[in-house]
Amino acid sequence: MKFYLDSADAAQWSLPAGCPPVVGVTTNPTLVMQAGLPVSLPGYLWLVAQAGEHRLSELMLQLPRADVGEAAQWLETLLPAALQARVRLTIKLPCHPDWQPVLREVQAWGVPTLLTGLSNPVQLLWASAQGASYVAPYVGRLQADGRDVWALLRACVAVQGEGTQLLAASIKSADVLAQLIALGAHAVTVRPEFAASLATDPLTLAAMAQFDADIASSNSPSLPVQRGNP
Repeated sequence: MKFYLDSADAAQWSLPAGCPPVVGVTTNPTLVMQAGLPVSLPGYLWLVAQAGEHRLSELMLQLPRADVGEAAQWLETLLPAALQARVRLTIKLPCHPDWQPVLREVQAWGVPTLLTGLSNPVQLLWASAQGASYVAPYVGRLQADGRDVWALLRACVAVQGEGTQLLAASIKSADVLAQLIALGAHAVTVRPEFAASLATDPLTLAAMAQFDADIASSNSPSLPVQRGNP
């Protein structure tokens, strides 16, 4: 499974020891705004440069408007910058038919695409038919809305063999992450603070403390020495 960070704040892109290797970073206009950056071509160029400095393999950027001409202009600038930074650029778009012309334009440039906000199986079949590289359902939002999210996720995994890969987003718990791994999801993206919180675990720490206490007890002078095999 590929592991992505969901953040436009480059200061959050380095995780503590114990976390899996980060393949890349996913962003959207909200995350860019929250990072204090403009949702603009200069802002995106700065993110590309930062991804290169952090030696990330992939950066996902979401175009702000369903404008084919603007998409072409941005790609004309972003792609050479990504090539220079040695970063694979993936373009995110909302999973909505209004964005189909932009999707076609991005694909014509040979750039991988991700359709985000996928929320039902008809959208999944549409996205697969359009040749999207990835689909990204918001797992936490779907659960909060009372949807049968696991039925949708199983469907996403089922179509992965046709070329459209599942990148599960909005992961809120370790249990959900474990189920996605078991399900065979191609990738997940998580908030950096969530990943860091799982670098260790209270139960692991408790086991380590017990081991240390038992090692100390085993070497206590009051403990009887056992003859024979050590």
